[in-house]
Amino acid sequence: MGTSRRIESIYDQPLWASIQARAMRLQRCVCCGHFRYPPAPICARCLSDSAEWLTLQGRGTILSWVIFHRQYFDDFAPPYNAIAVQLAEGPIIVSNLVGVTPPGDWIGSDVELIYERGGECLLPRFKLRAQPLIDADRQLAYP
Repeated sequence: MGTSRRIESIYDQPLWASIQARAMRLQRCVCCGHFRYPPAPICARCLSDSAEWLTLQGRGTILSWVIFHRQYFDDFAPPYNAIAVQLAEGPIIVSNLVGVTPPGDWIGSDVELIYERGGECLLPRFKLRAQPLIDADRQLAYP
């Protein structure tokens, strides 16, 4: 086993820099307004190479979730969860839900972005919107 680590290319360096600044930003096509995630040199919708980086609202909805009971990486002790979140801006990202997990099905639960230290860098994670954040090591993205 090994530890997980981010893979950083020239296209997503601004993304990781914005996460470290606690203000996650994504690429948006200047021509058609489509968000590019993962970041890319051209828009998948209109093929334009013009883009701008916009700060996210930090809110979304859980589309899917799973709890892993087997350890695949040393830095993720089981059980741990993975969630697919559709951001208010439209893109879908995969992350983790932190804090108290909701009873029953998580699909449709409203979440908000927080930043949590993961090894050498901050990582984007989510918490339920109705849930207070108690852990001092985690900070809300948009208090």
